[in-house]
Amino acid sequence: MKAGTTLAMMVCALMFSQLAIGKTYNGGADKSKLVSISQLLSDAQRYTTQTATIQGTITRVCKKRGCWMQLASDQKFQSLRVKVRDGDMVFPMTAQGKTAYATGTLKIKPLTLEQTNQKRTAQNLSPVDTPEVMHLFIPTAVTIED
Repeated sequence: MKAGTTLAMMVCALMFSQLAIGKTYNGGADKSKLVSISQLLSDAQRYTTQTATIQGTITRVCKKRGCWMQLASDQKFQSLRVKVRDGDMVFPMTAQGKTAYATGTLKIKPLTLEQTNQKRTAQNLSPVDTPEVMHLFIPTAVTIED
């Protein structure tokens, strides 16, 4: 076999192995700290200071800057938004439908009644009389699997 052919085969093999692994940010998520999204949300205050890793199917990605992705929970009709500062990590639109792991902490953000109803209107939901609380997961590392 020619040296050029061998090199080309090695490059192809490396590219294929990278595709099979998926995409990692900041070294990838620490799967040894895995906590279900439902467990994280049921003990939310604890995870504002304790690092955890969550897992879920990516259902949505920010179309403008790739600065957030929505993960489906292990519980029906529950999800959690994974949010980074613009440019820290850029989640690709092609990640929708893939499994993601994110290591970080939870941010609890109380909303005003006006903010709550604006959010609900954008989601085609009825207005409510009491403000909601938004939960955002702030990752330090992420792995998106193919």
